[in-house]
Parts: sequence; C-alpha cells; structure tokens
Amino acid sequence: MSEKAPARERLLKAAAELFYRDGVSATGIDAITAHAGVAKMSLYNNFSSKTDLVNAYIEARHREWQDLYRERLAHAATPRDRVLAIFDSYVDHAEMAYSWGFRGCGLLNAAAELSVGDPARDIVASQKDEVETLFKQYLAEMKPDAGAAIDETAEHLSFLLEGAMSRAGLDGHDARLKTARRIAISIMDQL
Repeated sequence: MSEKAPARERLLKAAAELFYRDGVSATGIDAITAHAGVAKMSLYNNFSSKTDLVNAYIEARHREWQDLYRERLAHAATPRDRVLAIFDSYVDHAEMAYSWGFRGCGLLNAAAELSVGDPARDIVASQKDEVETLFKQYLAEMKPDAGAAIDETAEHLSFLLEGAMSRAGLDGHDARLKTARRIAISIMDQL
C-alpha cells in the first residue's frame, strides 16, 4: 500500500493481514502500527481502542465478502446459479487470503477469539444468517412448492458451506469448498 494512503486505511489493511494471519489476540498494537508504517498515535487518532479496530476489521471483512458475492451474483441467471454464486464467493474469498497463509473464514476465526456478548460476534453471526437467508430465498424461487424442505435444505447448505470452509482452513487450500459446491448441486437436485 502506498505511503500516501490515509493512515486509517493503512492501519485497517495491516490489521486485516495480521489479525487473519496471526489471530486477533496474538496481534498487538505495536505490530499493527509497525506493519502499517504509522506512529502509534495515528492508531488512536483513527480508532478509540483495539476493540474498535477489531470491529472495523470484521465489518470490512463482511463487506469484502458481500462485494465478492455481488460480483458472482451479477453472472447468475437462475436461482440455482445464485445458490452456487454464494459457494463461489467463498472460494473467491479464500483466494484473497492465500498471500497471508489461508486459515479459513476470517470472520469465524476472529469470532472464536472474542468473548460471548462481544458486539463483533454479532456481525459474524449476521453474515452467517445472511447466507442462510439467501439460500432460503433462492431455493424458494427454485422450488416454490417445497414447503418446509426449503428451510431444512438451506440449513444443510449453510452447514455444508461453513464446514467446508473450516476444513479448507485446516488444509490451507480451497479443495473442500469446491467439493462442497459439487455436493450442493446434488442436494439441490434432490429438492
């Protein structure tokens, strides 16, 4: 990143890389400011605390996924394509993290380190709810008469996707996500 980028942007980029690569708890303020190439005071001029920076990181990561999803969605012609666009957006998000050492879902990784009741965990939960709601919407468009099977299938797809992302993070590559996409097609064929 250019040294002319605003300090806030540089701090967020540095925090995103370090939080993802090393974990939220293991990443100190000094490491973030050094990685961003800014003075420590710049951090406190832009964020009230490390917690504020963590929240900004999680919100930015959520927006990052939404942007990737919308790019995939723009090319999805059918409800089935739109379900698969969600799976593809997760593969895209994985590819963005390879230079940092792919560790799976950055949102879930961060949430695992935060205490119960931390507002940032709500942001992570809302992203997971958002994905399941999108599955419900597209499945209902695909099979309007499927009734209760829509909710159950959407939950299965959600578990499949998040489980595949967890395994992919352990493996360090996206093969599990690509397998999950194939399984999702099979699940939709049986709806």
